Amino acid sequence: MNHLKIFIDLTRLNKPIGIMLLFWPCSWGLAYAYKLNQNLNIFLYYLLLFFLGSVLMRSAGCIVNDIVDKDLDREVQRTKIRPIASGKVSVKKSFFYVAILCSLAFLVLIQFNFLTIALGIGSMFLAFSYPFMKRITYWPQLFLGLTFNWGIIMAWAAVNNNISYEIITLYVSAIFWTLGYDTIYGAQDMEDDIIIGVKSTSIKFKKNIKLFVSLSYLLTSLILLYLFNDMLGFNVFSSLLVFFILSLVYQIKKFNKNKAEDCLNAFKFNNISGLILFIGICSINL
Repeated sequence: MNHLKIFIDLTRLNKPIGIMLLFWPCSWGLAYAYKLNQNLNIFLYYLLLFFLGSVLMRSAGCIVNDIVDKDLDREVQRTKIRPIASGKVSVKKSFFYVAILCSLAFLVLIQFNFLTIALGIGSMFLAFSYPFMKRITYWPQLFLGLTFNWGIIMAWAAVNNNISYEIITLYVSAIFWTLGYDTIYGAQDMEDDIIIGVKSTSIKFKKNIKLFVSLSYLLTSLILLYLFNDMLGFNVFSSLLVFFILSLVYQIKKFNKNKAEDCLNAFKFNNISGLILFIGICSINL
């Protein structure tokens, strides 16, 4: 039982917000690509596959991150109790878990077409190089945006077997979304990160962090309005897009860089934001 608890802590399965932030972009891409008046069973099947892939790859990513950051984690109040940093599990065993999780994720991936498989394999470079970015640039959140939203392109490719201008536009809007919410998340650890030399947009824009998050979310919103311009009007989608934008505004007002709990709560609210936009995009293709 203790081994199970350690595995859950190691993979953050007890903190599902990370899984959902990886999954929602996949769901957006799939909903945008798929005509829901066709075979709904295939849509739900693909949705399930992307959810399973999100669970497996986020879990593997968390372990890799903890292996790379084990020495840094020991210096940060919030992370020093993580299983690898605290010595509850060895690096060798952690690599074994990564291998198992990636193998299972590959079994999920090969259910799709060749282009989607190639895109999935290509994303490995992004996924496993991200933990090093905080050491070399103040923009690891941008790199996370490239990584976490790659599923948008994969989902589109799974349905249409191509990559289009429209889906790249949705991908770019999601990158700015991630840039905003992960800057909020990073504000929790700013003081410790400065001491140990870790870089982030939270630190780079420390004095104007709300302005930076506001600009990131503004770009997200403007790109979405541009992309879905032809769908705007008195309809369900437009209403939900407004609610999505308002959810971003709420986060900006909610978080306080000096209060870790406020930052975490604002960050977690993105699960609601992701769901709203998913339902909205689904409404287009009903």
